[in-house]
Parts: sequence; C-alpha cells; structure tokens
Amino acid sequence: MQPLALWPLLLGLSLAGDTQTLSTYDEGGGVEGTVGPSARPTERRLDRTVGPRAYPGHPRANDSGTLDLPASSQELLLGWVPTRLVPALYGLALAVGLPANGLALWVLATQMPRLPSTVLLMNLAAADLLLGLALPPRLIYHLRGQRWPFGEAACRLATATLYGHMYGSVLLLGAISLDRYLALARPLRARALRGHRLAAGLCATSWLAAATLATPLALQPQTFRLGDTGRVLCLDALPLAAQAAHWRPAFACLAVLGCFLPLLAMALSHGATLRALAASGQRCRHARRLTALVLASALAFFAPSNVLLLLHYSDPSPGAWGDLYAAYVPSLALSTLNSCVDPFVYYYASAEFRDKVRARLGRRPPGSGQPGSPGPATRSSSGL
Repeated sequence: MQPLALWPLLLGLSLAGDTQTLSTYDEGGGVEGTVGPSARPTERRLDRTVGPRAYPGHPRANDSGTLDLPASSQELLLGWVPTRLVPALYGLALAVGLPANGLALWVLATQMPRLPSTVLLMNLAAADLLLGLALPPRLIYHLRGQRWPFGEAACRLATATLYGHMYGSVLLLGAISLDRYLALARPLRARALRGHRLAAGLCATSWLAAATLATPLALQPQTFRLGDTGRVLCLDALPLAAQAAHWRPAFACLAVLGCFLPLLAMALSHGATLRALAASGQRCRHARRLTALVLASALAFFAPSNVLLLLHYSDPSPGAWGDLYAAYVPSLALSTLNSCVDPFVYYYASAEFRDKVRARLGRRPPGSGQPGSPGPATRSSSGL
C-alpha cells in the first residue's frame, strides 16, 4: 500500500498513485562545462541558455535514458555528503521518529479524550510516522552510492510520498497553531467555531493540499543512467529542458504553499496567542519558551531546504548559483528530522501524556501521576 494513500483511513477520502513505468488543546532533492561524447550542439546551446542548475543532465542523442554531467557535478553527486551524511540523517529520522510517533499515535488513539485538539495531534503523528515509512528507499539509494535499484515507478512514488508527507506535516503544524489561537486568544468565538467538524476540516485540507502539491512530482521521468558509470539515479539528475518546464513551477508551488505560508501562519498565530495571554494577565513564561522552541525548530528544519530550492530554480543565467543542489540534498534530509522533534514538543512535554505512556508500557499503573497534571490537550495547548 502506498504510504501517502494511508491518510484517507483517517478522513474517508481516497488517492490514486501513479504507476507508469519508464522503459529505461483543546483547552485545554570530463571537465567543467563539457558534456558527453554524443551530446549535440543544440544541447550545448541549451546549457548556456538555461544555465547550470544543480546536476543538470544532457541526454545523449541516441539514448534519452542516459545523462552526462560535468565532472564537478559528478564529484558532488558521488561524494561523502550524499553517500555518508545524508543516509546518516535519514537513519536518525528512522531510528527516533518511527518509535516516537508510533507510540504517540497509539496513546493518542487509545488513551486520550477524543477532543478536537487530539484529532489534530493524531493526524500530525500519522503524517510524521508515514514520513518515516517513506524514508527506507531513499536511505538504501544513498547507501548504495547513488544507485536506484527499484525502477522508475518506485522512484516516482518514493519522491511523491517523501515530499507529500513532509509538507503534510508542515501544513498540519499550521492547522494546529490556528486551532490553538482560536482556543486561547478567541475563547468566545471558539465556542461556536471549534469542534470535531473544524478539526476534521483542517486535517482534510492539510492532507488534500499536500497530496495536490506532491502529485506533479510523480508525473515526469526521474530515473536516468549517469553517463558510463552504470549508476541509475533517482531524481538527482534531470534533463535541463524538464527542469525549466516542469520541475521549476512544481517545486516553487511546493515551497511557497507547502512551507512558507504554513510557517507564516504559525508565526502569526503563536504571536497573537502570546499577546492575548499577556493582555489577560496570565503568566506565560512557559508558553513563550515552548512557542520559541516550536517556531525555531520549524524554521531550522524546513526553511533552509526550501530557500535553497527556490534559489535553485529562480535564476536561469549561467553560473548564477553553481552546484547549489549539493547543499539542497543534505538540507532535505535535515528537514525529515522535524518528525523526531514533533513528538517531544507536542506530546511528551505533557506530564499526563508521559504517565499514559508509562502505563501502557507497564511501568506505572494508570492514574498514578500527579493529580490534575495537564495532558497534550491542556498544558501543551496552553503553552503553544
């Protein structure tokens, strides 16, 4: 089953994946400038027109499934960063994110009151969990020295699910911040607006937006042989014409709509919530610390990769950004580590939630925590 298609189980919606194969609180992705021996003069002109994007490929005249790269790009593509650092980051996201989010989802679904905030947190945990499940193919690819063994259809699916689940997490973070703003800064209005219907609507909108933004990533060929090396790349080298015509608008929409707008919504919502708490005379030192942690982690994990992505496709002039893609690959892997941070910010920061986890693991009988200790639907919501 496709990982991105698992979310309808929560919302009653459906998503069909592309399988085409290429023949080659409630309250509480030679020499420099040269191409392969079979490259045509028109391709050289295209290189001067479009400019050196990160790992731009020149299809051979008699083999469109093979791309020739400059020597400097090949060195970056096969260096220690993509073959050692990147898989280490993916491995860390797997080792921490899978158990942390899996346990959080289990406790939220079985032990916590089914409040609107719980529904939102369950969807966030599911998105982070599914992101972890989408990482193994990329991890294997990088550990094999940039050799994709699974075929064209699997490459397209791996790309769409990786980006879809990651940006789905960002959109859900924005939805959670909006819900908490209503609960804490507009409590009277929240009585009429907040509820399971609004929570389900925010979740459905986030999942649908993520699926819509990720779908174009599965519509173009992505596996190409790297010159005469025998390596089959997945997404890391693409024809210049396809980069300008298809990938630039697709990734621009993904970065702006899937990252920067949710981050802006988070900043505005949390800022307004803190102002409302301060104006009401409530002590919000704990709230400020948690808000700073949430915003700082979101910016640190998501902003670098998306800024690099926009710069990468922004200027077609020769030499504008050089081999900027070499920096984008590790920054994309860094973005997946946010799935490791979310559980400890939104769930495990709650004393009641930790008590529930201990109870489910048999370390402490249920209800043995401090009386009245707030859970993720109370203290966390107030703090964030």
